[in-house]
Amino acid sequence: MNQPIIQVEKKFRPEIEGLRIVAALLVAVYHIWFGRVSGGVDVFFVISGFLITSSIISTINRTHGFQFIPYISKLLKRLLPSVFFILSIVTIASFFLLPQSIFIKTIKEIIASLFYYENWQLAFSNTDYLNANQMKSPVEHFWAMSIQGQFYLIWFVLFSIILFCIKKFAIRNARLFMNIVLATLFIASLAYSIYLTSVNQPFAYFMTFARVWEFALGGLLCINLSYIHIHSYVAGVIGWIGLFGLLATGALFDVSTMFPGYVALWPMTCAVMIVLAGTKPSKYNVSALLSQPILMKLGGISFGIYLWHWVLLSFYKYNVSTDISLLVGLVIIILSIIWSYLMTELVEKPIRQSTNVKKNVKRLVAMFLANVVLIGMLFGNYQYEQHEAQEKYENAKAAQSESAENLYPGAQIVDTKAELSVEEPMPSFATAFEDYPISHKDDSNQGLKKFDVKVGAYGNTTSYKKTVAVVGSSHSEQWLGGVIAATESMEDYRILNITRSGTRFSNKYEANDQKLEWINGVVAYLQKEDIDLVVLHGTTSDSRSEGIQNGLVQQAELLTNLYGIQVLALRDNPRYTFNVLETLETEGYDSTVEKMNNEENQLDAAYWEQLKQSNTPLHLVDFSKYFKIDGEFRPIIGNVVVYRDYDHITNTFAESFAPMLKKEITAILENE
Repeated sequence: MNQPIIQVEKKFRPEIEGLRIVAALLVAVYHIWFGRVSGGVDVFFVISGFLITSSIISTINRTHGFQFIPYISKLLKRLLPSVFFILSIVTIASFFLLPQSIFIKTIKEIIASLFYYENWQLAFSNTDYLNANQMKSPVEHFWAMSIQGQFYLIWFVLFSIILFCIKKFAIRNARLFMNIVLATLFIASLAYSIYLTSVNQPFAYFMTFARVWEFALGGLLCINLSYIHIHSYVAGVIGWIGLFGLLATGALFDVSTMFPGYVALWPMTCAVMIVLAGTKPSKYNVSALLSQPILMKLGGISFGIYLWHWVLLSFYKYNVSTDISLLVGLVIIILSIIWSYLMTELVEKPIRQSTNVKKNVKRLVAMFLANVVLIGMLFGNYQYEQHEAQEKYENAKAAQSESAENLYPGAQIVDTKAELSVEEPMPSFATAFEDYPISHKDDSNQGLKKFDVKVGAYGNTTSYKKTVAVVGSSHSEQWLGGVIAATESMEDYRILNITRSGTRFSNKYEANDQKLEWINGVVAYLQKEDIDLVVLHGTTSDSRSEGIQNGLVQQAELLTNLYGIQVLALRDNPRYTFNVLETLETEGYDSTVEKMNNEENQLDAAYWEQLKQSNTPLHLVDFSKYFKIDGEFRPIIGNVVVYRDYDHITNTFAESFAPMLKKEITAILENE
């Protein structure tokens, strides 16, 4: 192979540097002021595909081979210094500036970012209903870096196979062969992206193969650009259309909920139009703007700007205010530019430009180990605080048996009206988010990905005489701890958990909806098992719709009317439009109380009153009063933190309902 396998344009493309900073600033602007996703990351992926394909082909043309070590070494020198440096800064800052309630999430994501699987970390946590509403960590944006790193490995394997085939089968038209391979990958990935986005968009957003088509588009553009000839007038028109179309992406589409399916073709096409326009540069072309020295300089540090802006924005929101003014936003962008420049000059360039391999390896290893040590310290501190808080709580519970004073009565204080001594609330802010019912810890909750019926059994599972089943969505599952605690002293009770997150036990799903498949499976299971009582939430407090409420009630009534199963229907707990736990820690108790009582949080009120007047066979229970003190909704009741997010109560608070639930359960079953 004496001739280049394929000719690619080798000249420097200044407008691509300008396009990179436009994409980076687009991401920052939409994040800072609009709280939306812009599509700028998708442009980064296209550019990455274009540049790495050009680099790989140039290497093959020059060396007539493609070796992993030189390839990966060059990439690691470019990517790792900045990533290691920023992660170490975030880890240190997290210890001092991050809310305790997001500690464990941040630790997990820092580790995931360090090892380039942050996209998978977010994919699985965001498709877990009970994790989806947690606060965003300062490194959440590293998902794009993780996909990019995985893509570089995919591209090495892909082009190694391409080169092998060209040599093995003496393929003469290498460009045609590459086009076939990349086009096939593009079509397959795009089709998969469209499908997965339609059935599970949160998972698709972070899925590697659902994004590969974006890199493949950049690769196709690279190998075909020098063969594409357009009129200078056409180049001028499509260039400006591409730029304005790109700037409008975040305003036209809800990128965070619609991407990366076919809608992502919009910013992709805009990016391609801009690159095509650059083949016919002129003073009226968009390339003239994007080739300005200041934009080219900023394009060179756009990688760092992307990484820094989210970190600064996150810590500002957690420690100062969630409202970002024009001035504050500009300061964040300016600081991102300054810190990116300094990081590039002082951290990245000394490694990237050095030819001393041993010295570079030592530097990178030292930076990696520094991150490991810092992460270990942060995790150790979290574990220590968790242990101390839990030990204090257990000691207080043990002391209650010897004292008349209950330091953590939770909901029970509403009935007893006891005066409490000042204590730290439980669970602690550091552990409240993960204060799940046991079913979510032992994985007996079905989650969101499967639809077969999964059952968790608790209490007396061998010689039981009564069986109580908790059935429905996470708003039923959250009461499991209370039901278990209520029957703890009754040795002949078996408790079952039959729940699936995000799936109401309702008859209002379409016939082809897999959620209905799960519901029918639950009904069949309840029918054949010896179930004495089903506990579920009979309304949903985030909707006034009679249709939605009727769906829940009618499905519950079916259990009694057709199968003779008693049903304890709980009115849904109040829900909020803001994260109660986050607000409690970052804004304080009084501010949280004010927010909780300044919005309508029980939209099912009218329906519940109507239901009580009906002839329903359901046993209706409304625990709403236990979420209030002196007529006000509170985030802490009886020294117990009530909410773990927007709308789910902590397991500790649910357990404090044990006496009330025991009274209701025994009243129903003893009257059989």
